[in-house]
Parts: sequence; structure tokens; C-alpha cells
Amino acid sequence: MGVPEKLAARMSMAEQHEYLRARFSRRTLIRGGAVTLGAVAGGAFVPGASAGAAVPTARTAPAATPVDGSHVAPFGRHLAWGGDPRTEVTVSWQVPVAVKKPFIRIGAHPWDLSRRIEAEVRTLHTPAGVGASGDHTQYYLHARLTHLRPGRTYYYGVGHQGFDPAAPHLLGTLGTFTTAPAHKAPFTFTAFGDEGVGYHGLANNALILGQNPAFHLHAGDIAYGDPSGAGKTTDTGFDSRTWDQFLHQTESVAKQVPWMPAYGNHDMEAWYSPNGYGGEEARWTLPGNGPDRRNLPGVYSFVYGNTAVISLDANDISYEIPANLGISGGTQTKWLESRLREYRAAKDVDFIVVFFHHCAYCTSTAHASEGGVRQEWVPLFEKYTVDLVINGHNHQYERTDVIKGGEVAKKLPIGGTAYPETEGVVYVTAGAAGRSLYAFSAPDTYEGHEHELDSVASFVNTKEGKVHETVAWSRVRYLDYSFLRVDVTPAPKGRHTTLKVSGIAETGERIDHFTVSRRAK
Repeated sequence: MGVPEKLAARMSMAEQHEYLRARFSRRTLIRGGAVTLGAVAGGAFVPGASAGAAVPTARTAPAATPVDGSHVAPFGRHLAWGGDPRTEVTVSWQVPVAVKKPFIRIGAHPWDLSRRIEAEVRTLHTPAGVGASGDHTQYYLHARLTHLRPGRTYYYGVGHQGFDPAAPHLLGTLGTFTTAPAHKAPFTFTAFGDEGVGYHGLANNALILGQNPAFHLHAGDIAYGDPSGAGKTTDTGFDSRTWDQFLHQTESVAKQVPWMPAYGNHDMEAWYSPNGYGGEEARWTLPGNGPDRRNLPGVYSFVYGNTAVISLDANDISYEIPANLGISGGTQTKWLESRLREYRAAKDVDFIVVFFHHCAYCTSTAHASEGGVRQEWVPLFEKYTVDLVINGHNHQYERTDVIKGGEVAKKLPIGGTAYPETEGVVYVTAGAAGRSLYAFSAPDTYEGHEHELDSVASFVNTKEGKVHETVAWSRVRYLDYSFLRVDVTPAPKGRHTTLKVSGIAETGERIDHFTVSRRAK
């Protein structure tokens, strides 16, 4: 993105942002017709109308003149839950140029789309010289749907003046989604991290769609618009157009399965805002119920059936990649404990699943484990008996035994069962969604190809740097593309309810499976 390597290595995200803004002056931006993040209503730029946006809007110019809408087709549809998946969904999409009066139609049947809701547009401009994408403006549209009925399938179509999805010749553009049920019921969700754009991401998406998940968790490093990963090397490879490709790639799944991301180090893009998340705020509308929506827009939670899901931002506590280290001032960890306490006491919540980018426990030779996570969050996971922790960052599949106090509390072989109420926490690295693979220091060991070792050499990233360690908790290692499938089965009060977790290879082969069980409330 134009920050010299020697500078970027010691600059925070906020300092990188200021450097870029100073380099690309107001005069240069206006001459290029630049528009930073804001809202567009009817094709006119409205500064600051996007609630919670972290991007300054002082340096702006009028949005591009809308073209004939009949010549513009929406693309990149992606769904996200609101705070309550039973009644709230946001539909988001993209258009290649400015359009007038964008909207969504929704109804219970494809022939009944009479309900029409105006959409918000957030423009995101990247001027020539910021990375490799040239002068590029993107238009992201969002429609928040509330007061929906639980357990109901809805049909929807997105459009604008000149493009009405209810027109007979456009019915093929319709999508569907199903809200969470009002009561506990079996369901499936999927998860992975580190996808990017390419064949392997497409292949995994095709398999994920076949699992019929209620939602999908993306554990960070989403599209890799910034391939350098937060100033570790020069940012000149940044290309905003990568996001156009990514949203095309994921649309087959994300247009009907809520796609819930956490933010990783490659999701911090210094040009758009001091925290690096201005671009993400343009592209996603997430529940927004975290502790600090301005600095940490990717921190949130929701409850689906008997399972609470918490998304965290590990950039805030990462010693390895410190560009946003300490950005929350400790509020994220305080919020996490409050939310864990709340969910563990809730009468309708049995399981708590936490997902974020940097790994608590991993033996990859690339990033391995993050000491900030172990220091700040692992004690809370153990205190509140979190049932499953899902990470990305390392581009492979690895699953631990049951861990407590940094040690193996119980060996968890393939097919085994963990009881977090009395034993400890299981951690899964599911970072093999699509980007180039890393390596292990020990042989692979997975279903049908077990190679058990007593110990594995690895390291943990700490405030003082890398600290080497020899660990006994690495139970499953698989070095190829894969994702997680989790099947949740409720049970009557007092009986055991289960999370059945499976690692699925890009080939469709199962590489791991285990069960997490606890007594239902």
C-alpha cells in the first residue's frame, strides 16, 4: 500500500494510515475524484452517514454519476446475522458502478416480493498509487432486515432503479435465507480461515454448501487484498480489486448462508482508517454488539439455538504482529469475560464456541502459537468452560487434546469425547481454506493415517519474541486444504447434548472427528 518496509515494520496501523494520508494529499485525491467511505443515497454522497464508520470523510468528492441501472447487475451477495438470528439478517451486495435508489425485495414466496426496503450504499475509493489496483471505487450495499419470523425461509432479490428482481426475466437472481428457530433444534455450522481467492477456496465453498449449514464462520484473513499482512513486508501488493473477486467467489454460499467473519492480520488495510478496518466496515454489516464498535468492528456475538458464538479480534493482543496491539485498551478482554459469564448463566445456552484468527495452540513452522492469546484469553476459556475454540492464521489443520493450564488434561483420540465441564478446552486450527499451505515440524497424523508422537517441537510468540517449546497436545495434523463441520444436537434437560466436530478435506474425505458433550440445561 506504499509504506516502505523499514517504516512499516515499526509503525502501528494508525501511524501507517497517517503516513499514507499525508503522502496522497488532498490535492491529489480531489484531482482523482476520490471518495472515502460514506453512504450514498440515490447516487449522491452523504458524508458520515454510515453509523459507526471509522473512516474520516473530510477528503471527499461527489460520487460518480449513476449510469442506466438496467445495464448494471448486482453481484457478491453475502448475508450476516444481526444480534438475534431468529429475527435479524443483513443482506449485503455490490454493484460495479453508482446506481440510483438501491433496494431489496423480500417475501415468503418467490412470486410474492411486495415488501421493498431501501438499501444503504457505502463507497470505498482507492486512488492510484495506493497499492496495485489503480484508481478504483467500490460500491457496497446493505439492507438490514428486522422483525422476521423465527424458523422461516425467506426469498429476496436485490436491485436498483432500472433493475427490479421481481421482474419475470430476473427471477433467476433471487436468493433465500432461513432464520434461526425459536426453540432448540439440531443444526450444522461450518468454519475455516485464510481463504483468499483461488481454486481451493472455490472447492471448499462447493463442499460447504453441500453440508447445508445454518451459518459459516470465517476465522480471519478473508480475501487477502493486502497480501503482506500488516506491515511485516512492503505493502505495495495491496489490491482492492481482490475483494471484487472474493465476493464473486463466495456468493454461491454466502447468498443463502450467513457468512460471519472475524478479522485477521491481512484484514487490516492501512489506507482506509487508523485502525485498518475502514474497508471491512464498508464490506460487512456485523451484529455490532461488541465492546468498541469504532475500533473493533469484528468483535460480536450471537446465539443460534442452544449455542452461543463469540467472534474476537486477536490483532488487539498479538505480540507476533503488533500493528493493532492494545487498540482496545483492555476493553475487549473485559467484554469477553462479561459475555462468557452471561452465556454460561443463560438457561437456553448449552455450548459456547469462540473463534478468532491467531492461534492459541498450534505447531505450524510459520506462526505457531500466540502468547497474547494464551495470556489474555485462555484463562477465561478455562474459567467459563468454553466448548470449542476455532482459529485460522496457520494454513493447515491441527487439533489439540483437551487442554487445561497449558497441559494435556486428557488425550482426545480421533473419535473421542471431551467433557469441558470437568476436563478442559479443545482448540482447532482450521486455516487451510485456500491460501498456500505452511508446514509442520512433525509428520501428519489424521483419520486413517495416525502417527502418534509423545512430543512435538514448536514455539510461541511472546512480548520478548519467539520462545521455543516442546508440546504434547498436538493430536491431529493434516497438511492440505480443509474446513470444519460442526453438528449440534440438543437434548432434554439433564441429558447430554453434543457438538460433533469433523475435519473435512477438500476431497470430501473426513480427516478428524470428535465429540464435545455436556449436560443440557
